Amino acid sequence: MTFRTRLLLIFTIAVIVSVGLVEWLAIDATRRAFEQMDSRRVDALVAQFRKEFQGRGGDIVRAVNGIAASDTALSIAGAPDPSAYYNEAAAMAAARGLAVLELVADDGSIVSSAEWPARFGYKEDWLLQRAEWKSQGAFLRREELPDGVTLALVAVATVTAGDRKLYIVGGQQLDEGFLSTLVLPEGMRALLYRDLQPQFSPGQLLGPGPRGPDLYAFVSEVRKRGTESSGTIGSEAFHTLPLKGDDGGLLGVLLIGSSREELLSLERSQRWYGSLAAATGILIGIIVTAWATLRVTRPVQRLAESAGKVAAGNWDTTVEIPSSDEVGQLARAFNRMTHQLVEQRERLVQAERVAAWRELARRLAHELKNPLFPLQITVENMQRARERSPDEFDEVFREGAHTLLAELANLKQIIARFSDFAKMPAPRMEPVDFNSLVAETMRLLDAPLAQARVTPKIILDPGLGPVNADAEQMTRALRNLVVNAIDAMPNGGTLTVRTISLGPGMRLEVSDTGQGLTPEECARLFTPYYTTKTHGTGLGLAIVQSVVSDHKGRIAVESEPGKGATFRIDLGP
Repeated sequence: MTFRTRLLLIFTIAVIVSVGLVEWLAIDATRRAFEQMDSRRVDALVAQFRKEFQGRGGDIVRAVNGIAASDTALSIAGAPDPSAYYNEAAAMAAARGLAVLELVADDGSIVSSAEWPARFGYKEDWLLQRAEWKSQGAFLRREELPDGVTLALVAVATVTAGDRKLYIVGGQQLDEGFLSTLVLPEGMRALLYRDLQPQFSPGQLLGPGPRGPDLYAFVSEVRKRGTESSGTIGSEAFHTLPLKGDDGGLLGVLLIGSSREELLSLERSQRWYGSLAAATGILIGIIVTAWATLRVTRPVQRLAESAGKVAAGNWDTTVEIPSSDEVGQLARAFNRMTHQLVEQRERLVQAERVAAWRELARRLAHELKNPLFPLQITVENMQRARERSPDEFDEVFREGAHTLLAELANLKQIIARFSDFAKMPAPRMEPVDFNSLVAETMRLLDAPLAQARVTPKIILDPGLGPVNADAEQMTRALRNLVVNAIDAMPNGGTLTVRTISLGPGMRLEVSDTGQGLTPEECARLFTPYYTTKTHGTGLGLAIVQSVVSDHKGRIAVESEPGKGATFRIDLGP
């Protein structure tokens, strides 16, 4: 991935994340505001219900107390046979606007029932469990009707006539009519569950709007907990208010539902407009960032191309960037660097040329001095023999001529080595079977290896195929490496030659168990005329490096003092 692509990708991701974060924050703020507003509405409705409930209770208490204060109630209380007032409760309930009214004698027997006249004579023992009802306000109670049990808000008053007492129990049902009196804001509804049966019964859930299994499960859970709670079902949030009786038992649950459709619709709108704004922003951002990255990366790309040219050897390369920003400063610094590199290269070439000539002169002087000294001694001996002992001159001449010819042959060999290094021909590339080349070369070196007490170990990769190379030059390079390894093991050792397949290329390794090399020696090992031995021209490894370099290959050495050395030649792509 190019720098321009990465930069464009980073800018695009930054725009997307920024727009997404802003949209998320806007939606979250809207949701919080809506929930706060909805909470206030629910709190207001709960307060209204409590106030309405308290007001209804007060009305019921007043109505029941009004009946208790009437002459009719006093007459019923003092009557020796209250059965004559069997139908009186209905008229009293109608007059006071009560849906539930029962007149109960002091023994708990029902004298008259407005909602169920047939209950005459039934016992209401719960009235006898409390000595005084005067201070008790309205409370919730299950009331039996001809068509079943209902939930009612009732109050109790007593009338005393002599030694007799009459209980007046009156109230209102909590039903659909009661819920209809609650004033609800738009989007809200109130439901009442009357807990009149041991198990949850969907038929006892009163109120408008849809129901379903989720709502029934929610109400059933609230029945078990018996405390105020909140929850969300679908697109509606509910707040529950438990309704308890005089004994603290749960008799009903008021549910206040608030539709979240408005919030969901607002969120959908925000997402739509946010997505549209995001898409627009991203498109604009991509265009702007593409333009910006192009302006930033184009000079950088030109710098990279120029740096590549310098790396390829064209040190005269310069780059022209007219801007005055950091990129322009970098370009000017790059141009100064290449100018300095050219100057340093020229100075270095001159210094290396002088050093090379000095090293060549030193090495030639050293190599030529050794055979010249015996030549001089031989000629001087021949001169003295000619002057002092003419009769012995022939014998001295023969010995001197033999020495002269041997040293002259040595001189010719030295000159030939330097000449060979100077005239390394270009390689003639052709497919070469390196396994066969290694095997044949090592077979020719059996005698020197045996004489040096060196054990050869040849490991050839069977998967190695033909590699383009000059067989003659590579044989020469391998022979030089083997000879160098033999010299490194004066007391004998093990020589390992290995071939390794590297896909389309190959690796040749030559390892010895000799005395090894220091890091400084490894660094200078391939320098012409450098040698770690007491004899030789120092051209062997230089020739190997020259051959490998002409083959576009790489050569490296790995060694530690006392642990031998390994030379690696890599050829191919």
